[in-house]
Amino acid sequence: MTHVGSAFYPVTLSRAKTCVAALSTATLLLAAPGNAQVVPSEEAAESGFADAPYSPYANRSFPTFPLWGETHLHTGLSLDAGAFGNILGPDDAWRFAKGEQVVSSTGQPVKLSRPLDWMVLTDHTDLMGFAPDLQAGKPGVLADPKGREWYEGYKKGGAEAGKTAFDLITNFAQMTLPELLVESYSPGADPFAFTWEKIVNAAEEHNDPGRFTAFIGFEWTSVPKGFNLHRNVMLRDGPTRALQVVPPVTQPPMGDTDPFHLWDWLETYQEKTGGRAVAFAHNGNLSNGWMFPTEDTYHGGKVDEQYVQLRAKWEPHYEITQIKGDGEAHPFLSPDDEFADYENWDTGNLDLTELKTEDMLGREYAREALKQGLALEKKLGVNPYKFGIGGATDSHTGLATAEEENFFSKSVSVEPSPTRIDHPFIASDLGRIEGHQLVASGYTAVWATENTRSAIFDAFKRRETYATTGPRMGLRFFGGWEFDENDMRTRNPAVVGYAKGVPMGGDLQANEGGGSAPSFLLAALRDPIGANLDRMQVIKGWMDADGGLHEKVYDVAWSGDREMDANGKVPEVGNTVDLETASWANTIGASELTSVWTDPDFDPAQPAFYYVRVLEIPTPRWVVYDKLRFGIDLPAEAQLIHQERAYSSPIWYTPPKG
Repeated sequence: MTHVGSAFYPVTLSRAKTCVAALSTATLLLAAPGNAQVVPSEEAAESGFADAPYSPYANRSFPTFPLWGETHLHTGLSLDAGAFGNILGPDDAWRFAKGEQVVSSTGQPVKLSRPLDWMVLTDHTDLMGFAPDLQAGKPGVLADPKGREWYEGYKKGGAEAGKTAFDLITNFAQMTLPELLVESYSPGADPFAFTWEKIVNAAEEHNDPGRFTAFIGFEWTSVPKGFNLHRNVMLRDGPTRALQVVPPVTQPPMGDTDPFHLWDWLETYQEKTGGRAVAFAHNGNLSNGWMFPTEDTYHGGKVDEQYVQLRAKWEPHYEITQIKGDGEAHPFLSPDDEFADYENWDTGNLDLTELKTEDMLGREYAREALKQGLALEKKLGVNPYKFGIGGATDSHTGLATAEEENFFSKSVSVEPSPTRIDHPFIASDLGRIEGHQLVASGYTAVWATENTRSAIFDAFKRRETYATTGPRMGLRFFGGWEFDENDMRTRNPAVVGYAKGVPMGGDLQANEGGGSAPSFLLAALRDPIGANLDRMQVIKGWMDADGGLHEKVYDVAWSGDREMDANGKVPEVGNTVDLETASWANTIGASELTSVWTDPDFDPAQPAFYYVRVLEIPTPRWVVYDKLRFGIDLPAEAQLIHQERAYSSPIWYTPPKG
């Protein structure tokens, strides 16, 4: 059964009134027990309260609100960020994430609208220690002709520093870094060890269990041929375990770009230290088809039983959106999805040394990967692409900003200024990605029982996460067999959600006496200081008996009095954006949406997955704020308006065997 329209509030409330109302009810809407049944004590039974305590909040041991965080951020310790001119270190990045005001590398005061709850700081492992020495002009760097060239480019700043950084990236991708520099800044060298120790100790200093969680992590920077195969790694542990190891690299002779090299390191880390770790694949849209391999070979390796088993074991999470584009879907792959054309970066690889072809797209985007995972499971017995979903910034400024009006961009060379809009992000003989194409995205919300390393890490492992492109929307998603219309009317949808089903990231068990098709309980709440909601959709992917892969997008709840047409499409919500003032009005849309939706096309013999996409009403992109604040003209091709969104982790259905 589907509920259409605003769940609890009229859609005509003013922005101010709606904001207050949303704030006052956020906790109720999102409250979420993970334990369906409360076992009463003997005293309670004797007193007559045998079923549950009177207080609905007592005896809870489950996630009650989303914790907002960042899984992909670089400080000036990263080789490329330092070359761009980033002079902020881990301490600056941690303080900023916790809500403090800091001064950016370009001398601008900056602060988040609201603190984050947790973060993974992921400086690049290759050439650890090089960036600070480059900035200081150390003799060891200047002794190499290329090192001197990079130092001189860095000293010029601005666009020249940007060119320097991309030249460094190209040499890195082509494995043409000077041998002297690689040897001086690889595992075993003092600068590498000192930098790792600095990263680990800074995270421990800022970790404040119950208030803010600082994860020890790094980015493993595999980029063969300029094809982006980066992974971010998060450790569950503190310095006692983390300092027993040094992180892996990709540059030879000590490193390798094959993900098996990273998976071997993760296995060794856990065996040696008794700790735990996971890896997150980088948004795959710059991998030129290598991020989600499906055929026998990839990048010199083979997609076989070992590959699918190890990838499923070590990579339970995927970065679906970030500064370098959104990776949920692509219109070429999903022509019937009118919202698939969102911040797509489909020009080429990371440094634009090779252009993209259409046959590569199917191995780069999350929705297609989820579908291909069903086929690989049938073929090899394990689904390697059974991942939870999150967002991150991949900012190289040390500043985890993902709000349109507070966007400090990808790198120091394009922090806010009247000219940053004119700086191409990447330019090569084959093409360009313009500065206005950068995306102010995104964050990860985690349903964890408490704000600690162990609880958040465990939530990642069970995939109870969701992504947004920046707004802090509330989102609940449960799958089961017995949800009905009454379940969506509760102010505590998660109470019945956990009692009758599984949450996002879970596996829907075979039906045992429930309905003939799975039903899903969905609830979304707007960001209290953000835009109203346009609609809530369920995206389904499945595999038929012949191995064919399919998808369908269902509108399941939407604002206002719009009516679905004969093709199952809901009209556009409208547009209140004022480009002259970089503003919008919440006179359209809804502050909340809920639905109980039953799959009308269910076949119990077909494996399937389901996830939720929530769309906001149209709002201005960051370039419009730049136009207003700097009085500049924008390129005619710049996108000015968009619809920000949230993506839940999927729920999977697997038919019974036999």
